Amino acid sequence: MPENKVKEKSSPLSMAFDIVSTFATAVIAVAVAFMFAFRTVGVVGESMLPTLNSNDRILLTATYSEPKCGDIVVTCQPSISEEIPDTLVKRVIATEGQTVDIDFEKGVVYVDGVALDEPYIAEATKDREDFNGAVTVPEGCVFVMGDNRNHSTDSRDNRVGFIREEYIMGKALFRVAPFGQFEIE
Repeated sequence: MPENKVKEKSSPLSMAFDIVSTFATAVIAVAVAFMFAFRTVGVVGESMLPTLNSNDRILLTATYSEPKCGDIVVTCQPSISEEIPDTLVKRVIATEGQTVDIDFEKGVVYVDGVALDEPYIAEATKDREDFNGAVTVPEGCVFVMGDNRNHSTDSRDNRVGFIREEYIMGKALFRVAPFGQFEIE
């Protein structure tokens, strides 16, 4: 004898509850992800041109422990000058123990004696700022520079200097705004 299966109709109230609970769960999941795994930051200024434009928004990892050369990071190291914002978006050029030197006549940056291949920069590095010769990055620090080298206040400037790793907020993963231009190189 076959059992009679009766298909129950969902009431409008039940359907509304399902929709609201699904939406609430999604909102909570996104909020938790952004609290513990990701965050967004706005780019201010032109120091990262052509890679990033002023007013771009980038998604970063919320935790970041091992800086690597070439990573774009957001730092929050307090500056010794009110002219320099505390939050900077820059590219890691060298990590602890590495030596940075710059040939300003040729516009070439060297790390441990090897010229960097930098297809991402706007133009050759001609602006010396306060850089006076080869420097070795201290333990727990990184040396950062903007991609728009001649219009960037970065580790070449004594007011910024080396960035302590504990002040790195995260690594840029991709651009979220303007919409459609996601990739960061």
